Amino acid sequence: MIFVTLEHILTHISFSIISIVIMIHLMNLLVHEIIGLYNSSEKGMIATFLSITGLLVIRWIYWGHLPLSNLYESLMFLSWSFLIIHMILYFKNHKKKDDLSAITTPSAIFTQSFTTSGLSTGMHQSAILVPALQSQWLMMHVSMMLLSYAALLFGSLFSIALLVILVRKRINIFSKDKNFLVKSFFFGAIQLNEKRNAFENTAFPSFQNYYKYQLAQRLDYWSYRVISLGFTFLTIGILSGAVWANEAWGSYWNWDPKETWAFITWIIYAIYLHTRTNQGFQGINSAIVASIGFLIIWICYFGVNLLGIGLHSYGSF
Repeated sequence: MIFVTLEHILTHISFSIISIVIMIHLMNLLVHEIIGLYNSSEKGMIATFLSITGLLVIRWIYWGHLPLSNLYESLMFLSWSFLIIHMILYFKNHKKKDDLSAITTPSAIFTQSFTTSGLSTGMHQSAILVPALQSQWLMMHVSMMLLSYAALLFGSLFSIALLVILVRKRINIFSKDKNFLVKSFFFGAIQLNEKRNAFENTAFPSFQNYYKYQLAQRLDYWSYRVISLGFTFLTIGILSGAVWANEAWGSYWNWDPKETWAFITWIIYAIYLHTRTNQGFQGINSAIVASIGFLIIWICYFGVNLLGIGLHSYGSF
């Protein structure tokens, strides 16, 4: 009984803290760059992480298995994984305000909010594991898959942000070139001084352009590294799942919908990593592949569960 009470307390604490963090982020949007609010937000994220960690440990002790048996527990673990990656990036940047948090923080907040308030109370209850899940491979396979989802989703979001910046940059360049051609057509050689000024502005970009360049470089850097980490987790998860499937069902691969979409996800991110080895395909091309992967992951994780079919139907709604 005490474990159930502690679980409810930690659930309400995590939901309360995440609600406060949402309010702080809204205030940050209205009032630009207040360091005190940003630091409070990060402390709230750390407190939420500790609350979810305690909740998962309590469910683990109470039920005797890693809490990954249903959708609620897997979403809670996914939210926990988001928070881990967020804090790694936060501490990697020496605890300074970084634009990456504008992507990682809302993702962690949304997942945790949906998990605690979006699912019905009945789905919060754990249950005795079905025979197929009563294996030591549960911890290895499911935890690796969810960690890979978290890392790949974050890496893909970085690529989507990079894609937006690069596309807007090309649109702006095209617009400037178009205006320049129109002016040249009407005014001819009189615009020689304007050409010189345009060249000087290109050679010595403004601070805003230099900031966007730095941001694009940082997004590209972290997108590649986080996706590489997620791809490693995904590979381990698929291989361990194949071994587990052979023990439980007598076959390494059954072309189950979840297995098929996991394989498609692996192929997409393998293509992404391959594009990174070719200088000509980096930038927009690799970002487009990662953006496609973002949609594929959600189909693999949520789409298959919505159908409720296949050997992984115990993870459905």
